[in-house]
Amino acid sequence: MSQPLEDKVALVAGATRGAGRGTAVELGAAGATVYVTGRTTRARRSEYDRPETIEDTADLVTEAGGHGIAVPTDHLDPAQVRTLVDRIADERGRLDVLVNDIWGGEKLFAWDTPVWEHDLDKGLRLLRLAVETHAITSHHALPLLLRHPGGLVIEMTDGTAEYNRDTYRVNFFYDLAKASVLRMAFSLGHELGPRGATAVALTPGWLRSEMMLDNYGVREDNWRDALDRVPHFAISETPRYVGRAVAALAADPDVARWNGQSLSSGSLAQVYGFTDLDGSRPDAWRYLVDVQDAGKPADTTGYR
Repeated sequence: MSQPLEDKVALVAGATRGAGRGTAVELGAAGATVYVTGRTTRARRSEYDRPETIEDTADLVTEAGGHGIAVPTDHLDPAQVRTLVDRIADERGRLDVLVNDIWGGEKLFAWDTPVWEHDLDKGLRLLRLAVETHAITSHHALPLLLRHPGGLVIEMTDGTAEYNRDTYRVNFFYDLAKASVLRMAFSLGHELGPRGATAVALTPGWLRSEMMLDNYGVREDNWRDALDRVPHFAISETPRYVGRAVAALAADPDVARWNGQSLSSGSLAQVYGFTDLDGSRPDAWRYLVDVQDAGKPADTTGYR
């Protein structure tokens, strides 16, 4: 099997579960050495109190054909991030791909709650986890990434720039967090482009993450059982789909054409030809605009 990234080193910051885990595994499948970070380990859980661990993710990376290395890291702590990057520099001497996927805000926001009614401490904590962590990680990791030309930074978010520009997302704090990450990619594109590297924002579609499946009371092998209650969930995708988008970008010698742009797993599947695990190509953001937000009955024909 071809492994186009076998000589590449990646850091997936926030790889415990969800899109981060899917991305780490697909980078591993392409042959990369992948450092996976997060706060939940086999010895200690974060406040999420979920069973997924960074060690599990690292094992999945190695099983996929890469080399997974788990490094417990709180990306709000600059000293921990600096130590992480120093370790990568000492062990590998390079960093080719940085994926800023740190989030941690699922239990911190209330739907459709105005800012003056929202819990302020939780809202500010969400912003720290979703925005400050990305800035800290980029600050420490980008000098290493710039040692060799062709580096790639992925800012993982929720929603394309076009969709989020016109759509109120959940509440003030959530909306601000996701818009900030989109802008980070734009800003990094301006700073990295002239220095031989590329930055993009990337969003999965409706993600069948571990938490999403649990919320709907289904598993990956029977996720369609949730469609009676949530019909538009039919457009959903696995975390591996956005991971394949990252791997495709990382293997593209002309990746600089995307610099500073907002991309989605569904749109990139049309360009690079990859599919989700079931062989489909869900295009969630186009579907949400054309079907769900337009008030039409669920029908994924032409969208996956």
